[in-house]
Amino acid sequence: MNIEELRNYCLSLKGVEETLPFGPETLVYKVMGKVFALVSMDEFPLRCNVKCQPDHVDQLRENYTGVIPGYHMNKQHWNTLVFDGSFTEDDAKRWVLDSYDLIVDGLPKRIRTELRSLT
Repeated sequence: MNIEELRNYCLSLKGVEETLPFGPETLVYKVMGKVFALVSMDEFPLRCNVKCQPDHVDQLRENYTGVIPGYHMNKQHWNTLVFDGSFTEDDAKRWVLDSYDLIVDGLPKRIRTELRSLT
């Protein structure tokens, strides 16, 4: 998966906006204003931070060399995906979607209802 494919996947999710609050080298993806993914544009291989269930972070890190503690993030809740070939594109998409879903689940009911109404 390259940066354009990852970018397109993130933007395909409902209610997502792309921002650059940390400068031009970090793409930040938000759902209804809340961050669910950060993509470093100046790293090779490609890197992306995603939120993860705390009871899954260690399992993913143990099973995939390309999953490491979230860079500059809470290590109990965030992983950095290093696209080094140790996981598949489908794995990466699933983990991005899991992060999106975790953020959506934490939104207030009113905001979730607003998200569902978006076309």
